[in-house]
Amino acid sequence: MADYAISFARSARKDLAALDAKVVRRVFPKIEALAQQPRPSGCRKLVGEENLWRIRVGDWRIGYEIDDAARIVTVITVGHRREFYD
Repeated sequence: MADYAISFARSARKDLAALDAKVVRRVFPKIEALAQQPRPSGCRKLVGEENLWRIRVGDWRIGYEIDDAARIVTVITVGHRREFYD
């Protein structure tokens, strides 16, 4: 049983829909793993953001928020590293 629920912001759904299926197959298991471990090794809290974290999947980045009280991980954005930090 997953410890945290995973939800997707509308922006993340758009990001995922725009990605190549091959990339989605690489990224989605990492998103699902956030339910078990919302702060996996290699994750970083983004500087200047209240509660935004990111994980790397090759050249791709997944930006998400963690609500420990409600036990929800909300995926905010998924993008290539050259566009992620804009």
